[in-house]
Amino acid sequence: MTAFAFDALNGALEGAAPEVILDAALQRHPTGLAFACSLGLEDMALLHLIRSRDLPIRAFVLDTGRLHPETLTLLARAQRDFGPVEVYVPDRTALEAYVNGHGLDAFYESLELRRACCAIRKVEPLQRALEGATGWITGQRRAQSTTRTALQPFEQDWAHGGLTKVNPLAFWSLEDAEGYVDRHAVPVNPLHARGFPSIGCAPCTRAIQPGEDPRAGRWWWEHPEHKECGLHPAKAPR
Repeated sequence: MTAFAFDALNGALEGAAPEVILDAALQRHPTGLAFACSLGLEDMALLHLIRSRDLPIRAFVLDTGRLHPETLTLLARAQRDFGPVEVYVPDRTALEAYVNGHGLDAFYESLELRRACCAIRKVEPLQRALEGATGWITGQRRAQSTTRTALQPFEQDWAHGGLTKVNPLAFWSLEDAEGYVDRHAVPVNPLHARGFPSIGCAPCTRAIQPGEDPRAGRWWWEHPEHKECGLHPAKAPR
């Protein structure tokens, strides 16, 4: 698709429901779509939506090796309740080199070391997970953070060779996501009820205080504009 085609499609889908965006994705990519499931509230809702409609979309999870025990328990339940969910882990050689060279928790020391850790634990496994895919699906929402306010239903992922990236929940509010999982009794991470609206690796995630931004607990020692792990880099300029 050209940039003009993406703009036209996004204009037509402004405010659209997740089902409509997923159908539009499947019209353009009948096969080869992959869902990167983070096991967060939004992604569990999206996993249920995809599987309940029996859509031909494979799902996968990135197990960084530093996930909360609660997240791993939810992964096992998702595999049991919703069928196959592939798991990708970091490259052992790269991870050992990082830990031996910098220390297990070196990501606290600088933005560069944190991004290097994310690159090993998340970005490289994602690249492997997307091999052969025609497009990938995320559970991102515009309202999640300052880095996602311009999120569109369809984007061109230049970090992965111009692959189509689809964001079916772009227009959902947090209340929309919570309402969906409540109506359909979708299992969610118990950490959400303990003040964790956004859950990543255990050492990089804390509970937030009332009134804080939903992603304030992610890499809380960094500036808000840096709070992405590299899975969703800024779009390349046209």
